Amino acid sequence: MRIGELAARAGTTTRALRYYESRGLLPARRGGNGYRTYDEEDLRALRQIRTLQDFGFELEETRPFVECLRAGHPEGDSCPASLAVYRGKVAELDALIGELSAVREKVGAQLARAERAMEALAAEQDSVPRCELGE
Repeated sequence: MRIGELAARAGTTTRALRYYESRGLLPARRGGNGYRTYDEEDLRALRQIRTLQDFGFELEETRPFVECLRAGHPEGDSCPASLAVYRGKVAELDALIGELSAVREKVGAQLARAERAMEALAAEQDSVPRCELGE
């Protein structure tokens, strides 16, 4: 199949396919007429790349999965290198979750402090002050 058909079937653009080719993730085969040609294995590799990128994987992180497919494995994640990338991504996500949880705790504490201060001020003035920026 030609590049336009592959892009349509994979749900991407021809520009993205040329980029993947330049990064060595898609083969650079040419037909007798000089056009790029692709097969169903290329489509499988592209779908693997797109799925992983939808999950937040960087393009280079998809390489072991593509290589696993190209080696003849039924799934791109059935090779040790792919599993190592999964483990790395899970560790990265765990670290981000930890950072976000810490920030949430700080923001929650600031909110609680601000609410207490507003309640104390309202109790002193017997009414809630209006913010000039509006409500």
